[in-house]
Amino acid sequence: MEVRQTTVITPEPVRLDRYTATIWSDLSRSRLQKLITDGHVQVNNQIVLDKNFLLKTNDRVAITIPPSQPLELTPQTIPLEILYEDAELLVINKPVGLVVHPAPGHPDFTLVNGILAHCDHLSGINGVERPGIVHRLDKDTSGAIVIAKTDRAHQSLQAQIQQKTAKREYLGIVHGVPSQAAGTISAPIGRHPKDRQKMAVVPTGRPAVTHWQLQEKLGMYALVHFQLETGRTHQIRVHCAHIRHPIVGDPLYSHVSPQIARKISHQALHAWKLTFTHPTLGTTIAVEATPPDSFLEFLNHLRCQRAR
Repeated sequence: MEVRQTTVITPEPVRLDRYTATIWSDLSRSRLQKLITDGHVQVNNQIVLDKNFLLKTNDRVAITIPPSQPLELTPQTIPLEILYEDAELLVINKPVGLVVHPAPGHPDFTLVNGILAHCDHLSGINGVERPGIVHRLDKDTSGAIVIAKTDRAHQSLQAQIQQKTAKREYLGIVHGVPSQAAGTISAPIGRHPKDRQKMAVVPTGRPAVTHWQLQEKLGMYALVHFQLETGRTHQIRVHCAHIRHPIVGDPLYSHVSPQIARKISHQALHAWKLTFTHPTLGTTIAVEATPPDSFLEFLNHLRCQRAR
């Protein structure tokens, strides 16, 4: 167990989570917020559970970092397409239909279970249910996902995502053809006010920014390249629906006609490329993931339709 302490020096009141993230930059903002809400942070010898608590000059902040919890998940052999691996991390091309980590309704045979069968040590920062998980992909979104083996790698990769130095690029097939060659969607995303299974563009949502570029016109559809600036739940899917070009085959945010369902059984969205700085080597790692056959076959079908 590690204990860290600091005395606040600030010209004006500052939020507890923001200040601690500045002082202890090796810890991600999300991890610090969880430490606060779990009662591991004291201000002037009093436990503070509110991440928005305002600190002032001469306040004394102490944080207790508990040891990583032992993993209790069952390793299960699952075919894994490993794109890159070393002692610190690995990048996997996740197939369609595979859940990233255990959750209600998906207790096992997740990506995490498969990774534990491949290697017996992962970062414990995200707790026993999500070891090594730096970022997520939806169940029916395929593509590149990076997994941290060590806490050091986890902290570095999360920081790169938060600081927008890591690049996450996607390919998607959308309904309709955008009128412009490229653009940026900046619209806040939060929980849908009526359907709790969905996210939506709402004024009270968290900031979300998606950059996009038209790659290919496909008749009544288009192949689009996306780059995430933020990483909200269902971000690309919600933003595409918001500009009236929803992802083809998306059961939540678009209409899936019988004709589409016969050609592709999942949303046509693929995490194509990850680029980041290696946590210990300092080199640039750029990994590309080949889209699944179902995506490529549907893309070729649309090309043939257009050529007629």
